[in-house]
Parts: sequence; C-alpha cells; structure tokens
Amino acid sequence: MRLPIVISAALLVSLGLNLPVVSQPPIEIAHSQKNNNKLDARRLQFNRNLWNKQNISNYRYTFSNSCFCIPDARGPVIIEVRNGETTSITSVETGQPVDPQYFQQYNTIPKLFNVIQDGINRNAYSLDVRYDARLGYPTQINIDYDSQIADEEIYLTIENFQVIQ
Repeated sequence: MRLPIVISAALLVSLGLNLPVVSQPPIEIAHSQKNNNKLDARRLQFNRNLWNKQNISNYRYTFSNSCFCIPDARGPVIIEVRNGETTSITSVETGQPVDPQYFQQYNTIPKLFNVIQDGINRNAYSLDVRYDARLGYPTQINIDYDSQIADEEIYLTIENFQVIQ
C-alpha cells in the first residue's frame, strides 16, 4: 500500500520541478515578440522613408500571394502603377487582365507598407519582411497573425520591380 503513495508523491514532485520550465517559454516569447515588434516598426519606418525619398510614381512589379485563397487571387500578376495609381493588373500566365478586387490591398508599394504596418499593429505572432536595400520597397512579406489559427497567414512576394517612364 505504501508503494502507490511513494510513486504518486514522486510524480507530483517531478511535475512540480518541471512546472517553472514549462511556464517560462511563453513569457520569453512574449517579451521577444515585443522587442521584435519595435524592431519591425523601425525597419518599416526606415524603408518607407527610403522608398519615399526615391519619389517613384511610375513602376511595375510582379506580385504573388501564396495564401489559402482561390487561385485567381494568388497570381503571379504584373501590377503597373502610374502617377501613384494602379493602371493595370495582368496575369503573368495569360497576359490577360485579372479581377483587380483580389489585389486591392497589394496594388501599390505604399499599400504593401500598410500591410506590414497592420501586422505590427495587430501584434502578429510572426512577421518576416525583406526589403530592397537600394529602394526600400518590400520584396517578401510573411505574416502569421495567430499561431493558434490555421490558414490565416499571408506570404507575399514582390519581384521584377522596374521603374517606368
């Protein structure tokens, strides 16, 4: 009869010793995310300023959205902007115009900066952004808003950027 009591006591002590280790990582993760959030905000501000200094209002880029969404909303598409306004969005595959509503959030570089700002404002669980070193525009935006929710992540790729006359 003493053996079950000894085993139970040993299990409780063992769990008690492991409890602080189990509870520590979420605190470290939250602290780490807060620091990353500030760093992400500084990087965004730096690159947005770099982009704005270029004063580029006519450009085109290839855009892809690796989302959990309908194929028409994924691309890749070529987005053309003149005088800061989107003038065309065409499929890379077909060369035909696509439904612009699918790309409304992503159809200019300033709007892409807004997507990053939204990830920062919403304290996204994971935010990974790469910027063009010379012009400052984002080349890759990966956001996981909530680690506990599946299929709400976004993975955006911006490539083949060209200034046009």
